[in-house]
Amino acid sequence: MPEIAHRIREARNARRWSQNDLAEAAHVSRPSIARIEAGDDVSTATLSKVADALGLALRLATTEEQAERE
Repeated sequence: MPEIAHRIREARNARRWSQNDLAEAAHVSRPSIARIEAGDDVSTATLSKVADALGLALRLATTEEQAERE
């Protein structure tokens, strides 16, 4: 599971929110939350809304940073 998926699931569970609760707070669909938590591709806009709803900072790695991690 990608790190962002894990962090989002952890933050949601810490708030004792269901996927539906988070979807409502972020103004996205419940299946979008499920896709994020499964590590599937979603738009940056959707990911940003979810991060904002959870009070998380969203930082996108550059291609160079990503290559350094691998």
